[in-house]
Amino acid sequence: MAVAEFHHDAPDKLRHACALVAQWHAAGRRVWIHCDNDALAARLDQMLWVFEPLAFIPHVRDGHPLSDATPVRIGRDPASAPADAVLLNMAHDVPAGFEQRAHIVEIVSQDPADREAARTRFVRYRQGGFDMQTRKAEA
Repeated sequence: MAVAEFHHDAPDKLRHACALVAQWHAAGRRVWIHCDNDALAARLDQMLWVFEPLAFIPHVRDGHPLSDATPVRIGRDPASAPADAVLLNMAHDVPAGFEQRAHIVEIVSQDPADREAARTRFVRYRQGGFDMQTRKAEA
């Protein structure tokens, strides 16, 4: 069964995203980070280089010549995501084609508007038959 996992009350969504990506990469998982705008994609790209001084997480923006060989990709078109990748949704809405994904992760901040948007996504995933999981984001 497909899983939608919500990490709620994140004090810093981008830092939490980087920590999750580092864990998945260490476990050998492929990751697609879905962004709905280029500014967010650029911020995540930069943060993955610097968030832990001794960590290296090989990643590229989608469309890069090494996209197919890189375990972590950042992009706007989830149809380009590898089928076996964890989809980390950093966008405001559910990603197109979410029904075909096996594992989607959402990070919800403490901001009321972000929480409300996450509730809407939660309902969409549940209606789509996903196994819903929630956990408190680690600081």
